[in-house]
Amino acid sequence: MAFERNAEHFVGYVMQRPFLGCVSGVPLDQRTCDTWGDILNFQAHPEDILVAAYPKAGITWMQEIVDMIYTDGDTERCRRGPTYDRHPFIEAVAPKPVPSGLQLADSMKPPRILKTHLPVQLLPPSFWVQDCKVIYIARNAKDSMVSYFHFQRMNKGLPDPGNWEAYFSKFLTGDVQWGSWFDHVLGWWKAKDQHQVLYTFYEDMIEDPRREISKVMRFLGKDLSEEVLEKIYQHTTFQAMKENPMANYSTMPSFVMDQSVSPFMRKGIVGDWKNHFTVSQNITFEEEYKRRMEGRGLIFRTQL
Repeated sequence: MAFERNAEHFVGYVMQRPFLGCVSGVPLDQRTCDTWGDILNFQAHPEDILVAAYPKAGITWMQEIVDMIYTDGDTERCRRGPTYDRHPFIEAVAPKPVPSGLQLADSMKPPRILKTHLPVQLLPPSFWVQDCKVIYIARNAKDSMVSYFHFQRMNKGLPDPGNWEAYFSKFLTGDVQWGSWFDHVLGWWKAKDQHQVLYTFYEDMIEDPRREISKVMRFLGKDLSEEVLEKIYQHTTFQAMKENPMANYSTMPSFVMDQSVSPFMRKGIVGDWKNHFTVSQNITFEEEYKRRMEGRGLIFRTQL
């Protein structure tokens, strides 16, 4: 994820998967750790919109929806550049001359649509000081695990996931980049009661995307016509996103994201975990899930 630029930035560069460091117990790309002071001191603007999620929870989908809402459904304006250029990824740090997420954000005027996978406790404080609006999208842990596994297989900007059996264990213990799914979704769930956080669910978006788009629109203080809302819906269907080079990461060089290994937009469904989990893995998962989530008031659906 850290290498979000076009092929010309990588001429002569030998792509190597990153080493992980750690910030406050959360595994992060070592380059991010090395510049953590700058990231923590990032200065948000009151008009900034932050889209946050654990990896592979539908954040690119939500970014496109927010961009369409902010441009009043102008599809051409939403094609002004790839999603990674339009929406700076604040903790992303790549080798020079590729600009970091911070540098890209600093080059833009507010209102900016920003992106993060950081757990809530690591978010730069200026977002709270400026009372920024945050849209968090959460996805059930089983499908998140499967999608993240395939994403790490194809994305050389992330550590090699190893085989499925090993990855299953690493994911459950939080030994993956950006840390524990459990801590992530629960931390942001608590934050919604203290800040301007709209907590949304991937499964709800799959079930009724028009309803969820309207919910996001109202949260952002916009009042768009039914005609514009329908245009936003059509532009952000899974098939439309999969075919849109400004959203599907096809502009990334294949030695960074090899979509022949696994497409960036792979299936976009609820319940694909059933094609990966063994019976014993499901038992192990359910035991850990109950231990971590019972009584927290946060309910996920693993099938529709």
